[in-house]
Amino acid sequence: MPRRAKPTTAWVVSTLDAAFGPVSWSSHGDPLDGLIQTILSQHTNDVNSERAFDDMRRAFPGGWEAVRDAPVEDVIDAIRRGGLAAQKAKRIQEVLRSATETSGGCDLGFLEAMSTADVQAYLQSFKGVGPKTSACVLMFCMGRPVLPVDTHVHRVSQRVGLIGPTVDEAKAHGVLQSQLCDADVYPYHVQLIRLGRRVCDARKPQCGACPLSERCAFAIQESKKPTVKLRG
Repeated sequence: MPRRAKPTTAWVVSTLDAAFGPVSWSSHGDPLDGLIQTILSQHTNDVNSERAFDDMRRAFPGGWEAVRDAPVEDVIDAIRRGGLAAQKAKRIQEVLRSATETSGGCDLGFLEAMSTADVQAYLQSFKGVGPKTSACVLMFCMGRPVLPVDTHVHRVSQRVGLIGPTVDEAKAHGVLQSQLCDADVYPYHVQLIRLGRRVCDARKPQCGACPLSERCAFAIQESKKPTVKLRG
């Protein structure tokens, strides 16, 4: 019996592009907006984080300078729908003050002239900003080929067999990044999120409907399990 071909990140991208349609990068906004949106998205869903971001913009029509200079209690009240408001409000103001010290205003445009490693170091110097948040800013807002690993990317990558069972989300950034060419970083992230939401559910994965099932370690293992016959 011929051996099954092993999955690779390039194969995953090409297979999911064929299944879902290819994706191409477009800017998700400037780095400061992206960083603040990502901070607001931590430990909540997209709907609540987007509402919190919009609430804050409405509450402070003077822009990020007004958020920076406001009493922290006012910022907390504005972003309350995003959850962990006290923690996130302090972090947002820290970012805005740091940006002002560096550039003279609430602007992270200076990051464009920095190397990717230096941008990562700068962003991760803020409390609560780790590899995923910095990667989101770099990839979505700056077009840099740095992979963010969220719960969907981690779960699907692990099930397929691209990362080991003991590799957590933090370690997965480096492991998966080393397997990807620059051009595949953005589509890999987007397509695995699509697959994770539509097919590769955390509790009830639909392996029979998955375009990756022929090489997926999890799907192959599931297919070998004996079926239980019900007595009539």
